[in-house]
Amino acid sequence: MADGVNRFLGDTPGRLIVKLLVVSIIVGFVMSAFGWSPYDIIYTIRNFVLDLWHSGFAALGRVGDYLLIGAAVVIPAFIILRIISYRR
Repeated sequence: MADGVNRFLGDTPGRLIVKLLVVSIIVGFVMSAFGWSPYDIIYTIRNFVLDLWHSGFAALGRVGDYLLIGAAVVIPAFIILRIISYRR
């Protein structure tokens, strides 16, 4: 069972805890130096998703316009090419 746990974790549990502690201290120091907090990161991600959500619907409207304009050219060209190749 220990081999399965080590394989799942990628290392022994003791070494993994030490690695996680060291990385946590480094990340905490860097975040403190920049004045960031975990809440700042969460709110930034939340605001990014909300802005993407709100502007996404406007982009979908433009994509629909592009689709219709392109289809007005592509569909007849496709039909003409199929008719021409059907005769052969």
